[in-house]
Amino acid sequence: MNILTFDIEEWFHIQFDEISEYHKTKSFEKRLPRILNQILDRLDLVDIKATFLCLGWIGEVYPELIREIHKRGHEIGSHTNDHKLVHGQKPEEFRKDLRQSIAILTDLTGSAVTTFRAPAFSITKNSEWAYEILIEEGIEIDLSIFPGKRDFGGNSVHPISGPHVLHTQSGNIKELPISFSRVIGKKLIYSGGGYFRLSPYWLTKKLMKSEDYTMCYFHARDFDSDQPVLPGLSNIRKFKSYYGLKSAWGKFESLTHEFNFINVEKADEIINWNSVPIYHIK
Repeated sequence: MNILTFDIEEWFHIQFDEISEYHKTKSFEKRLPRILNQILDRLDLVDIKATFLCLGWIGEVYPELIREIHKRGHEIGSHTNDHKLVHGQKPEEFRKDLRQSIAILTDLTGSAVTTFRAPAFSITKNSEWAYEILIEEGIEIDLSIFPGKRDFGGNSVHPISGPHVLHTQSGNIKELPISFSRVIGKKLIYSGGGYFRLSPYWLTKKLMKSEDYTMCYFHARDFDSDQPVLPGLSNIRKFKSYYGLKSAWGKFESLTHEFNFINVEKADEIINWNSVPIYHIK
């Protein structure tokens, strides 16, 4: 099972709270439309339907892009409204942000929003309260668990690697985490974002063929080879954010030519949720 997802945000959203308010982005170049349409055309060519996790902010700034994604038959989920880190918010702040994103995306498409991914996988062990809010606001499937450490999130102690159910006091939510392989006993993430850009394609291909479940995630900026460098980034952040941009699109074309992909909606239909593990959120 290979699942294809995209986090839809602008190139400058590699930063978080510092630029999350709409008025602070007025001076940044808008680059999303060209790259997103390139992605949509590629998916049409290879007859693949994906899940697009969109910021509500994108719906406000580019409503025509949300409608175009939906028109081409892809699933639309929430990536929050303002791209703020979940663990940096209070529960009611997160609820308000989530509600706003769902309202904007639902209004643009006329379809329910039932899938969610946190920016930077920022539902950490200490912010698992967010799952209860997701359930209470109508989210049925979460894609936020990243089984490792990250600059802004991740949950390296989460014990389940494939599809499973999270049980909370507010009910259950289905979880489709980021996938990984074990190489010499170590977790190796290979299927999205900077990990895809950093890895040689032959390795990505080999690891995908060896796994029964792969969750791929990309951003439009992963394929924007001539994007500006965002001011104020550390050298490490620059490397992580910009390395491999020139070769990424060719690798993506190979990936979508050699592998079959489905979206989250189709995966939900295929998975026997009565037989997957259940993880209890305390």
